[in-house]
Amino acid sequence: MAIAPILKKAYWSLAIAGGIYIVFLLFLLNGWVQRQALYAHNVPTVWWHDPNKPEQFGFLKNQVHPFYIDTPDGENLFAWHILPLSSYIANENALIKEGTSSWEDFATSTAFKLLADDPESRLVINFHGNAGTIAQGWRTDTYRMLTSGPVEKLHVVAVDYRGFGYSTGSPDEKGLIVDGVAAVRWALDVAHIPAERIILLGQSLGTAVATAVAEHFVVNEEIEFKGVVLVAGFSDLPTLMTTYAIGGIIPILSPLRSYPFLQQIFARNIQETWFTARRLANLVRKSKNVALRIIHSQNDFEIVWTHSNTLFTVAANATIDKGLTEKDIDTLKDHHDRGEYGWTNSWMTVKEDGGRISIKQDIVRHGGHNRITTYPMIVRAIASVFSLGEPS
Repeated sequence: MAIAPILKKAYWSLAIAGGIYIVFLLFLLNGWVQRQALYAHNVPTVWWHDPNKPEQFGFLKNQVHPFYIDTPDGENLFAWHILPLSSYIANENALIKEGTSSWEDFATSTAFKLLADDPESRLVINFHGNAGTIAQGWRTDTYRMLTSGPVEKLHVVAVDYRGFGYSTGSPDEKGLIVDGVAAVRWALDVAHIPAERIILLGQSLGTAVATAVAEHFVVNEEIEFKGVVLVAGFSDLPTLMTTYAIGGIIPILSPLRSYPFLQQIFARNIQETWFTARRLANLVRKSKNVALRIIHSQNDFEIVWTHSNTLFTVAANATIDKGLTEKDIDTLKDHHDRGEYGWTNSWMTVKEDGGRISIKQDIVRHGGHNRITTYPMIVRAIASVFSLGEPS
């Protein structure tokens, strides 16, 4: 058997693959292509599931109410309000008698009144990752876990960004921040939920949105929320692209690892930068009180878990003069190895003005990139922020 023809075929196969990869990278230099790849919002998932029919996803009749939130720049965001299971059971007859509600009558519904009129109601505003809708994949399991967990009267509002699902418009970094701010403004001004009863929860891309929104309110309106929970986050998009793999399989810039100057050329041309670490540092620095929870899985094959180390150290360094490095994390006094679960790190600071900074990081061994939001450590983090107790 001749070896030369086989080597020749292998050579041309590699050459063609390399050429396709270079063309792919050149396409990514275009801003429109970057946004399509980053947000993946045009994947037509509403063709095989309808977010207007929440019962399709295992919810009880009228436990979920679809509605729209208007943004100041004229977009309409599709959203869900998910009732806590305990509140639903206590008011089931009234909820069912209302029939199938539409988004137009949401403000007059029993569900809205249970959120807006109860001084003990709590709210998680959920910012999801890229692709799909608020009803995509593990997201509905996340809502069920939160609303069925130990935190009493915990409502969830989940929002599709502009261009996602039934929301109007097209996504970009500035627009998604406007969307997040609009969702919070709805909670504050329409539902009249005070900020001290609101937690912002973000996963993947949603961590960047949640951080930017929290920073906006602290810096521009001096409004501080009960807490911010970041799951599977990243420090910034240019850094992420050097290790990111689409679906954990298709790499973006990691094949150029041996050519760091080429990596940097492409990284510098990423237009949607999402500098989350910088925003997180500013959020902590400007806040009087911060309850921050950072959670990541070691077997996340899309976003490497060490990004959460960066977020933790950046947030902690915003409270002190002496710099903490990522190498210092596992030597912290409040570092706890929890075996197969993973480990936790805590950073507590009392500010000169009496404010309290509470930063906690959970690195778990299991959960992947998306399914982790359905795991108990998420609701435990939210419970800890609402001071319902958590083991040290």
